[in-house]
Amino acid sequence: MRCTLGVDVGTSSTKGVIVADDGRILATSVRAHDVQRPRAGWVEMDARVWWDEFVDIARELLAAHPDAEVAAVGVSGMGPCVVLADATDEPVRPAILYGVDTRSGDQIDRMTEELGASEITRIGGSSLTSQAAGPKIAWIADEEPEAFARAERLFMPASWLARRLTGAYVLDHQSASQTSPLYDIENAGWHDPWWQRYAGHIAQPSLTWAGEIAGGITAEAAEITGIPAGTPVITGTIDAWTEAVSVGAHEVGDLMLMYGTTMFLIATGEQTLRTPSMWTTAGAFSATRNLAGGLSASGALTAWLKDLTGSEYPDLLADAESSGPGANGLLVLPYFAGERTPIQDPDARGVIAGLTLAHTRGDLYRSALEATALGVRHNVATMRAAGADIRRIVAVGGGTQGRLWLQIVSDVTGLVQEVPATTIGASYGAAFLAASAVADAGSAPDITDWNPIVDVITPDPDLTDFYDSLFDRYVRLYEGSKDVVHELAADQRGI
Repeated sequence: MRCTLGVDVGTSSTKGVIVADDGRILATSVRAHDVQRPRAGWVEMDARVWWDEFVDIARELLAAHPDAEVAAVGVSGMGPCVVLADATDEPVRPAILYGVDTRSGDQIDRMTEELGASEITRIGGSSLTSQAAGPKIAWIADEEPEAFARAERLFMPASWLARRLTGAYVLDHQSASQTSPLYDIENAGWHDPWWQRYAGHIAQPSLTWAGEIAGGITAEAAEITGIPAGTPVITGTIDAWTEAVSVGAHEVGDLMLMYGTTMFLIATGEQTLRTPSMWTTAGAFSATRNLAGGLSASGALTAWLKDLTGSEYPDLLADAESSGPGANGLLVLPYFAGERTPIQDPDARGVIAGLTLAHTRGDLYRSALEATALGVRHNVATMRAAGADIRRIVAVGGGTQGRLWLQIVSDVTGLVQEVPATTIGASYGAAFLAASAVADAGSAPDITDWNPIVDVITPDPDLTDFYDSLFDRYVRLYEGSKDVVHELAADQRGI
């Protein structure tokens, strides 16, 4: 049976799928893992875990379908992350994760002053924020010079797997565009003057597009994984972009809304739109540009409440539905891990306003779901103000399994959301990209055949005025509380 294998390294787990050439998922596999938070604002992982988990998943999936003929392998992963490795491809330190890791504030300020904010956005598209990989490389150079001196290569999760599987040293353009300020978005290549200034002796990975073949499985990787030698492996890209591919939300005018540990939004267009509040990136495919944003905590916030209350999700969802719109007068700012877009404030913190002794766990859970929806509304409004033409919204990710969260987001934002049949995530998108890479001319798979839309969530017009008012309070609550919250964040850094 001809099939493709897709594996995605996420924040809380690595997921794999084996997919038939008609899009049917034959088997899935998951390996849970944890990030490390050694200090406030630091979020790290041992990159070697990703390869170990890939090997386990590949062997499990192949064992489940011994008749499978693996035509190609797709990889993707969270990002932008920074993995610096030495001449033997051993990491010189743990991987520094994407925008949830906020350690590089001093480097962001210094680089912005040295290069100029307008020049940074002209070359790279985006202002420097905690999401940018460039300042994290500079942080290693400043704070861990011995490790930096041993570094010879730069990887992200997808390119790390591609290296282990094929020996190719590559990075896709989309991921590279998030190494600001080291990538030139208009010329689609490394910006050599700034690479030399901040990455110095580290070799530049070759740049390809996400769905292009990086190379074939080496004999060594074949022996370890069980995947036949020579099997093509795509370059891959960051998970959110691969997830957009998995549901066909990567065409001009599309907005992908990803419900996960963090919430992520990607609007696709043809023009390079620049705004300091969002991230301007290359698309997963050539000739497209993205305006992207992300909440630092969404599913992570609901998981925190689940653990804090010792409850199960079905009970919390039932209680939240009974609580009703507005959660009986509660309003939450979801900035429990700082916030990425559109406020770009790593020192933001969670706020629960209006709390009384009469409030229940259901009210708290409802207000947390509404908080993430208000954050989505804030991002969409900012994107549209920057010129994004958003015509269609597709919801993806694990959070789409619960209809209440989807309905709250539609009610709060006024957006219609399309929900596809398969929302397993980026691993499915990676398998689709792999299938596309090895398809014969004229027979490339169509994602609408693989993964059709099966549900549409429409907003309740009776709640429009209520949520307009709540959004106004949401914005004012942040502005009114941020000075005190910043002082508390400073105290937390000293603990």
